[in-house]
Amino acid sequence: MARIDLDHIRHAYGANPKSEKDYALREVHHTFRDGGAYALLGPSGCGKTTLLNIISGLLRPSHGRLLFDGKDVTGLSTQLRNIAQVFQFPVIYDTMTVYDNLAFPLRNRGVPEPDVDRKVREIIRMIDLESWTSRRARGLTADQKQKISLGRGLVRSDVNAILFDEPLTVIDPHMKWVLRSQLKQLHRRFGYTMVYVTHDQTEALTFADQVVVMYDGGIVQIGTPAELFERPKHTFVGYFIGSPGMNVLPVKIDGRTARLGAETIALPGRPETAEGVIELGIRPEYVRLGREGMAMSVSKVEDVGRHKVVRASLEGHPIAAIVGEDEEIPAEPKLSFDPAGINLYADSWRVDFDRSDRGA
Repeated sequence: MARIDLDHIRHAYGANPKSEKDYALREVHHTFRDGGAYALLGPSGCGKTTLLNIISGLLRPSHGRLLFDGKDVTGLSTQLRNIAQVFQFPVIYDTMTVYDNLAFPLRNRGVPEPDVDRKVREIIRMIDLESWTSRRARGLTADQKQKISLGRGLVRSDVNAILFDEPLTVIDPHMKWVLRSQLKQLHRRFGYTMVYVTHDQTEALTFADQVVVMYDGGIVQIGTPAELFERPKHTFVGYFIGSPGMNVLPVKIDGRTARLGAETIALPGRPETAEGVIELGIRPEYVRLGREGMAMSVSKVEDVGRHKVVRASLEGHPIAAIVGEDEEIPAEPKLSFDPAGINLYADSWRVDFDRSDRGA
């Protein structure tokens, strides 16, 4: 496995880029540690596949360098980088059996046949294709073929990194959960450096130790699932992570309080800055309903099983709250915010609070 250093990487698909808007991938300067499990998470067009293809060698960046364990590999091919990559759609040999598809990368590298057999059968068990071992791949379903493609990426133990580009798109929902769990177990067992591209937050949060959230060609936050949920550094992270996403409300700051229309909200500290467009962010899990607090107008209550989502309006702005499945909602509910869940943003970026300031 390898440490991967992204040294001021940028990429534009067109010639002679003149502004930031011309770059599909804006400057990325980060290190993926040896043996780490990372997810590149973001919507379509945010740059995550571009970044993955730069790491794999399918694409050479317009600017910057890529290093594996300190060695500059920017100009090396995928083969010379010793990378395994699993794509969104199956890449296999239809005329070969399931067994031979998985054995091919090992045999091609001169691995002794007993070791080939041991490793192939281990992977076949993992991807649940034992009863299809001797079948040619041509007759298999799309999700079975993708399992083979996934297995081919996992069968080698000598790679610098394993890269996944939305590999579970054609897999049925139950098998997605099974394979994600098995990938996690495989990572813990062997310590592969893994980078996993997805637009699905569930996949990212259940697979990765560190999630790299991308937006508009750049990285807006890197952190653990808990960090992304509790302290989103950018309002986009708040929107994108969580279901429903974070409530974002326009406010004005007065010392340790925020004003939303006629309502006043106590802040957990004095903001370090109050310049620019100021917004208060709070996740629905931290919105409390009761008989005291700010006046609200409920528009809908969604029962989603383990809890209910209350959709409402606060000072003319939409807001969501999550309440327990058996929790009573008052006839004329009012709301308050748990201070532990309050975040403040200036021009979309999170502002820290000075909690030592106890003044008014």
